[in-house]
Amino acid sequence: MGIDSGDGLSRELFGKDFKWGVSTAAYQIEGSHDIDEKGSSIWDIYTERKNKILNGHHGKIACDFYNRYPEDLDLVKQLNIPNFRFSTSWSRIIPNGTGTVNQKGIDFYNRVIDKCLENGTDPWLTLYHWDLPHALEQKGGWTNRDVISWFAEFTEVCAKHFGDRVKNWIVMNEPMAFTGAGYFLGVHAPGRTGAKNFIPAVHHTLLSISEGGRILKELLPDAEIGTTFSSFDPAR
Repeated sequence: MGIDSGDGLSRELFGKDFKWGVSTAAYQIEGSHDIDEKGSSIWDIYTERKNKILNGHHGKIACDFYNRYPEDLDLVKQLNIPNFRFSTSWSRIIPNGTGTVNQKGIDFYNRVIDKCLENGTDPWLTLYHWDLPHALEQKGGWTNRDVISWFAEFTEVCAKHFGDRVKNWIVMNEPMAFTGAGYFLGVHAPGRTGAKNFIPAVHHTLLSISEGGRILKELLPDAEIGTTFSSFDPAR
């Protein structure tokens, strides 16, 4: 969020308890899309479709956070940023969406969390930032009511592996954005359109947020838990 003194805004307006930080998303920064037994996500597949992304760009490398996270997190420290929010790639942790857990994926996020703590930075973990495993999309993705149990399984895995160190959890990032753009307008992954996809996707997303929050609260009773929604100034 930019602070423009011309708008009469200042840091003090946010109060002394406001949490300042920076935020990232797994697909947008990690790269290494098929490294260390990671499964494909819907964005891996969507970006391969002709004319879907400007100039054929993709996230196969991105800014290579998967390999360069130590220096990236050192930059966060140098900027005196106290909080770092990142998301977990579901298909990096559970390549097929359910079932076998990929230890190499767990190890990567453990390294990220430990590096944050070593630097005195509080890690904020977003469970889901739009990159559903492709294997689950082939079963209907967010339009399939079974996604609630799939997401519950993923949530439990993350809570058990990372909850001893992560105290702030975001269940999902902007659920209305990924359901609207991905399941109604078709301009984001997985590229579905129409109310027949959008309405069940929204319904199942909301139920999954509730179930994910319930699991986190049960397993991590002292954790702070929420979901991210965008806020916009009124149009003027």
